[in-house]
Amino acid sequence: MEPTLRLSLAQYRGMVAHCYDGLPYEACGLIAGPVHETGEVVGDVTTIYACTNTDVSARTYTVDSRDLLRSMRDAESRGEELVGVWHSHTHTDAYPSDTDVRQAMEPHWVYVIVSLKHAEPVMRAYRIRDGRTEEVDVDVAGL
Repeated sequence: MEPTLRLSLAQYRGMVAHCYDGLPYEACGLIAGPVHETGEVVGDVTTIYACTNTDVSARTYTVDSRDLLRSMRDAESRGEELVGVWHSHTHTDAYPSDTDVRQAMEPHWVYVIVSLKHAEPVMRAYRIRDGRTEEVDVDVAGL
């Protein structure tokens, strides 16, 4: 069974705020949490990391390598791992683009997309493995 991604309300708001702050470009960030002994993501998010999109683009994103290293070291210092990445879609739905699927290199990660297409942001999450996309539930405590 695929995990449900579990965020606090503060984490959710932080991710969405970072996406709005990134306009007119896509914004991105990383998420950390514990993993199951099998290496699978458990679903609980302990930390979110707002990162720089080095693409500076409204169509693509690349997490700044310094942000990736800083986030990885911080998560590992607590015995956790990076468990996913999030980014915004400024004008399209919260569904992985062909580019998102091609660039999804971590099969155990959860890929979160925040769509800013409508008046209210829409957050959805996916597993992307071997080019296949499967949606996972997102549970935000208090929402």
